[in-house]
Amino acid sequence: MKITLFSRTLLNSFIAAALLLGSALSAQAQQAPKPLKVLLITGGCCHAYATQTHILKKGLEARAHVIVDQVHSDDTTTNPPLAFYGDSDYAKGYDVVIHDECAAKMADVDTLKDILAPHQNGIPGVNLHCAMHSYRVGDHKVASEAGTNGSLWFDYLGIQSSGHGPKEPIAIEFTNTKHPITKELKNWATMNEELYNNVQVFSSAKRLAKGFQHQKERKAKNGKVTPAQDAEAVVVWTNVYHDTRVFSTTIGHYDETVADDRYLDLVTRGLLWSCKKLNDRYLK
Repeated sequence: MKITLFSRTLLNSFIAAALLLGSALSAQAQQAPKPLKVLLITGGCCHAYATQTHILKKGLEARAHVIVDQVHSDDTTTNPPLAFYGDSDYAKGYDVVIHDECAAKMADVDTLKDILAPHQNGIPGVNLHCAMHSYRVGDHKVASEAGTNGSLWFDYLGIQSSGHGPKEPIAIEFTNTKHPITKELKNWATMNEELYNNVQVFSSAKRLAKGFQHQKERKAKNGKVTPAQDAEAVVVWTNVYHDTRVFSTTIGHYDETVADDRYLDLVTRGLLWSCKKLNDRYLK
């Protein structure tokens, strides 16, 4: 069979294209890092965790090279029986733990020490919204002394919060725009959300963003009136706990906020920073 010049040129073109495609796929395979293993904990009072777990998993996996596994309880009380309680080794094999549970009345010190054990031993933590109002031992409304049982969870978080205001929009202002987490992000305003107060900010915490909320006059069932006011609080920050990186934000009450691209970008960057992987290799 006679091979014409045209046929030979076409064949060579196909071979070159195949080689280029193979090289590109090989380079892409080499560049893609091993995904981080993320443990997402959800369940408890006052939030639509059944839907938010899926929003977070899908949003994080779309933005970064991560695989999100979930520990979830359908219990909607303030003391959900989460399956990992009592197991200080619950995070074995994971690169980071996301605490998104709402367990305000879980106050057993031994259980709390088990929960903190992985973070004391080097596994980073990410804490979202009601995680800040969980695991409260003693009087959480009074500033706790660092290093005491009453401050166990707050020492880990870096900020102590005792409550929140009404469900109104929050204007988020990034106060540290040079930090790796925030340098690519812009100020934004949420829909209705809860502004968590700051009872105290520990010296180990680094503030990244403030939230501002106009709170309308409120009248309680007992007749007590809270006058209208403009409130502000730290809503995004980092902490160092036993040489382990911790990222937290109090934003994230409603599904609409959790599904917001700006929120998911923030949490993704915070998570990667906590693992020391906030770079182009791990960001998609």
